[in-house]
Amino acid sequence: MSDAPHAPPFRAELIGSLIRPPEIMAARAALKAGRLDALGLRAVEDEEIRKVVALQEGLGFKVVTDGELRRHSYYDSFTTHGITGLREGPDIAGDFAYHDKSGDEIGQRVPQIYGRVAWTGPTNVEDYKFTAACATQATPKVTLPGPAYIHFRAGRANISADVYPNLDDFWSDLIAAYHAEIGALAEAGCRYIQIDETSIAKLGDPDIRDGLAARGDHWEDLLETYTDAINAVADGVPDGVALGMHLCRGNKSGHWQAAGGYDLVAEKLFRKLRIKFYFLEYDSERAGSFAPLAAVPDDKTVVIGAMTTKSGELEKAEALKARIQEASRYVSLDRLCLSPQCGFSSNVDGVMGLDEQHAKMVRLREVARDIWDDA
Repeated sequence: MSDAPHAPPFRAELIGSLIRPPEIMAARAALKAGRLDALGLRAVEDEEIRKVVALQEGLGFKVVTDGELRRHSYYDSFTTHGITGLREGPDIAGDFAYHDKSGDEIGQRVPQIYGRVAWTGPTNVEDYKFTAACATQATPKVTLPGPAYIHFRAGRANISADVYPNLDDFWSDLIAAYHAEIGALAEAGCRYIQIDETSIAKLGDPDIRDGLAARGDHWEDLLETYTDAINAVADGVPDGVALGMHLCRGNKSGHWQAAGGYDLVAEKLFRKLRIKFYFLEYDSERAGSFAPLAAVPDDKTVVIGAMTTKSGELEKAEALKARIQEASRYVSLDRLCLSPQCGFSSNVDGVMGLDEQHAKMVRLREVARDIWDDA
């Protein structure tokens, strides 16, 4: 794998998830109704994953994912699966709810730690092997939720004080589980892992900070804790495995959880973290300006998430190019890449059709070719 800071990531990349095709949705409904068993569902998923890998390669993407087609949500790949001691609690609203442009609000599911956290064995290895077998030339990427989201959503009240009187022990156990999962992926041949970090960017939202303070958490302390945890995960990644990090402010059925730029977190995010490349949400005014990118060191790469996945409306090529040129005022063009701001369907409820998704994928490759001659 090249040592160039942008390889990976590649000039045009997808974040991970794709719209679940109707065949998979129908198979899941059949499973729930008892008309199909788990093996039958997996066979349908296999066929649809073959199609989406072929689609990505056919469009010229140099990295492919399985579209997260086997998952209900991005975090199914680890934490809700793959470790002991966690269960999903009720939804909460208020400062932590998701919103859309109309003001519609949906709650956020809260994880609860009720027992000791421990790795249960490989969660993603077989899925990685299948994707790798489908790929004929592109590099397969595996996405994992970042370690911060459990604490960010749960707060101390939802992490058992009986099991973890000292939160340092919770973090140690969780990080050990990540090391085991990443190690198993590396042993299976995986060379590209992306952490989906959904907490740090939200600290830029004053409502989120108020909500955290109300439960007894100071955002600056959390920023230190979360970056420490991510660094600890990164330190356990074997040589030869590329580790990148995607940041967003929530992406759930066209809703988002937070608004606010990277200004407050930029120094810790870009300078403290031992991460070499970042996928940053930059598709709307909610993400703020590109000015915080001035903190990005010269040996790091930034993937500008200028294409939205919260709407099927196709961006004009010139608008995407303009966003890249604007970002290049702070990070040299050679260290920039382009992506959607998030996955096309971070959970099963996507907000666009397959044709709209396809048009966006084509546009992404078209713009990358024009900017970087990325054939």
